[in-house]
Amino acid sequence: MKKLLTICWLSCFAIPAFSQEVVYPAPDFKGKTFITNGTIHVGNGTVIENGNIVVNNGKITTVGASAVSPGSNDRVIDAKGKHIYPGLILANTDIGLKEIANGVRASNDFSELGDFNSNIRSIVAYNTDSRVPAVLRSNGILLANIAPQGGVVSGSSSVVQLDAWNWEDAGYQNDIGMHVNLPSFISRGGGRRFGGFPGFPGAGGDAGGSSATEKVEEIKAFFREAKAYIQEPTHSKINLKLEAMRPLLEKKQKLFVHGDQIKQMLIAIDFVKEFGFDVVIVGGSESFQMADLLKANNISVILDQCMNLPALEDDDIDQPFKTPAALQKAGVLYCINDDDANTRYRNLSYNAGIAATFGLSKEEALSAITLNAAKILGIDKRTGSLEVGKDANIVVSDGDLLDPKSSNVSHILIQGRMTSLDNKQRQLYERYKHKYSLK
Repeated sequence: MKKLLTICWLSCFAIPAFSQEVVYPAPDFKGKTFITNGTIHVGNGTVIENGNIVVNNGKITTVGASAVSPGSNDRVIDAKGKHIYPGLILANTDIGLKEIANGVRASNDFSELGDFNSNIRSIVAYNTDSRVPAVLRSNGILLANIAPQGGVVSGSSSVVQLDAWNWEDAGYQNDIGMHVNLPSFISRGGGRRFGGFPGFPGAGGDAGGSSATEKVEEIKAFFREAKAYIQEPTHSKINLKLEAMRPLLEKKQKLFVHGDQIKQMLIAIDFVKEFGFDVVIVGGSESFQMADLLKANNISVILDQCMNLPALEDDDIDQPFKTPAALQKAGVLYCINDDDANTRYRNLSYNAGIAATFGLSKEEALSAITLNAAKILGIDKRTGSLEVGKDANIVVSDGDLLDPKSSNVSHILIQGRMTSLDNKQRQLYERYKHKYSLK
């Protein structure tokens, strides 16, 4: 017993050394902030050399090359020789819901039991004490669409800003869309892209054929039942799963359809034609093969990963790098995402940088992780570009944000709040530099 007490007593002093870093959310700033003399990348393709931005009460009030005159009480960021960007947006992710992939179950809350979970809201499970958002902020990622996973209908996703005390503070645009996982129509064995549960995207084993068709019919039947339920004027008993479909059926939400295969995307087109949904494809590795059809049906695409092997044996080895340019050429609204759980999505800007060397211009690649993402998520009136009237979600970098060699974020503002760049990884870096007397 004495030995046990000693261990407990020692653990009380050991815990602070491994506790969550002391990084507090930034308070509101009511004055003016001037970002001066930098190269402004607006996000819509426009670049302003030696430009200035004025922020007042969290909103952008001035953008341009004209001279500005800060007052003595104003906050000034001298960006001479630096680049100024809109805050980057992760269009589909599980941050705040999953702390460590395949890690401690108690730190993960991203999936629910059952097939049809339309009543699940990811925002209420979002963990603002997660260590991941602080790391992402250091790479210029300021907003993220957190999405539930699992089952057939996973639930609704919400856009959060990555500097908050709790999920209520974090909510930037709540319940923007419903997420559906389509079954795989191809039977493949193993592999990172094709391992998983039979009948679902990327599934290995015998997952194609009639079983996939039956699963699609179940999804359509659920949608039809929800449509009939919503059209009824009164209900003797509330069905939470069907009631949760109301915003989607009333066109107040988008339908995020997860799938990479052509057959899956053709089914998404069926959803548009039968139910009139505003559909977004999530994944879309084969979307380049049917870009014109996606454009004709007004379907957007979130490309989950550029740093990847081709999906099919007959694809060019560099096809994942070229797919953004193919969608750009066809006029499809698309954005680039990062779904690599190993790096915890911090390479979003470098995914865009790769696309910029395979057919996109630098500014088109930037739009693919800023303004395009904002349009797909329905928040482009508030953010996604550095324009007057929008929220001041701003990143200042010493070099090119899309280039891992020169990118070095020096300042970030989220809704006008100067936000800390400190994070657990930086603290560990400094800790071990000190330990080994490294400069």
